[in-house]
Amino acid sequence: MSKILTNRKDDYAQWYNDIVLKGGLADYSAVKGCMVIKPHGYALWEHMRDELDKRFKETGHQNAYFPLFIPKSFLSKEAAHVEGFAKECAVVTHYRLKNDPNGGGVIVDPEAKLEEELIVRPTSETIIWNTYKDWIQSYRDLPLLINQWANVVRWEMRTRLFLRTTEFLWQEGHTAHATREEAIDETKKMLEVYATFAEEFMAMPVVRGVKTANERFAGAEDTYCIEALMQDGKALQAGTSHFLGQNFAKAFDVTFRDKENNLSYVWATSWGVSTRLVGALVMAHSDDEGLVLPPRLAPTQVVVIPIYNKDPEARAKIDRIAQEMIATLKRNNIRVKYDNDDNTRPGWKFAEYELKGVPVRIALGARDIENNIAEVARRDTKEKMNLQLEGLAERIPQLLEDIQANMYSKALQFRTENTTKVDTWEDFMRILDEKPGFVSAHWDGTSETEEKIKELSKATIRCIPLNNEQEDGVCVLTGKPSVQRVLFARAY
Repeated sequence: MSKILTNRKDDYAQWYNDIVLKGGLADYSAVKGCMVIKPHGYALWEHMRDELDKRFKETGHQNAYFPLFIPKSFLSKEAAHVEGFAKECAVVTHYRLKNDPNGGGVIVDPEAKLEEELIVRPTSETIIWNTYKDWIQSYRDLPLLINQWANVVRWEMRTRLFLRTTEFLWQEGHTAHATREEAIDETKKMLEVYATFAEEFMAMPVVRGVKTANERFAGAEDTYCIEALMQDGKALQAGTSHFLGQNFAKAFDVTFRDKENNLSYVWATSWGVSTRLVGALVMAHSDDEGLVLPPRLAPTQVVVIPIYNKDPEARAKIDRIAQEMIATLKRNNIRVKYDNDDNTRPGWKFAEYELKGVPVRIALGARDIENNIAEVARRDTKEKMNLQLEGLAERIPQLLEDIQANMYSKALQFRTENTTKVDTWEDFMRILDEKPGFVSAHWDGTSETEEKIKELSKATIRCIPLNNEQEDGVCVLTGKPSVQRVLFARAY
């Protein structure tokens, strides 16, 4: 019987929670709205982090670290920014505890009140731009390309493991440029870094686009995004890259002298992805038996499971062949595990590694070895193959690449089949209810219509796709002229 008791079609939300909890990715914590990331889940995040970090450095960025605490006054300097985050901020008001004289443990010392409250960072634009003011003086200091790996806090009322938690892990890039054009190029470049990572490593196709004014980041002039489609037909924003214009430079007086000695404000970007990507990975690929992980991100890519009998000579032979195979796999940089634990039966191990999403399972028994074969199981298709032992280890890298490609192809086909063009309001609502996914429809371009559509349908404009085809039409709600379709969906 499957360890994941909830069927996706019966209760998708509970299925997701089952996968995360029983697949060993995360657990609930004693702090409401926060999660404990378990080793299997953290290993996934580490692989994501390491690959992204490599790509950031290849594009000229350096890592730094800025304080967790932000003076409250900093958030007041950029009006749209503070308005966007004010309701989510955790505030530190005191710096000391003391023993309760009434014997009630510890209490906040009322005499230890901070002169200025500190905000636990919801994002770091303000503290970083206050610092950049001292780092940037001349055009020679530009571009300044900095990334930070950190945790942030946004006080969420409704939380879900990985997808929306009060505290989460992420990276945030913050760059400064001499010209508007350079900053916009940076914004688009980093969006493409995210998009290629999602597609090449997560096997998750994404739509590259720009947000509407209603949906853009607080304080940004433009927000670019990658949008992914989950198996329940809901969209998930998987990464964002923001062109901040000169808003933060003006708020924090960050100026530079150009080659003609003129004083100008710098141009800014910020961009980030978070542990939400782990949730995206779960929902994009997994099934009713557990996780399905793309090989390039899987903490363990291959597990080798011996099938022992009572013959010690047969056992020794299985171990020897397994170790030779594992040595070859490791030379090919394959992350492999040999599970020869006698305390659990092979059938239990098969189910456990299926639950945890290991892409390839190799079973080795005495009879298999006599026949010079091994049973090889693919997690993505559940196909089992009896393959020749000779040269098997050398064939595994290509098998992993085949699995990676198949997972991407399957997800892309799902998105294609669940992206629907509509031209009328009746069809718009019917498709949202009967065939969840992306709905491509005309919109008159006004924030008022966007809000009305959201109110009536619970669907939002996920993005205006980049390089969008221009096409005359009329808005599905108002009937007013439109020059292009945008992507709507109900979303996480």
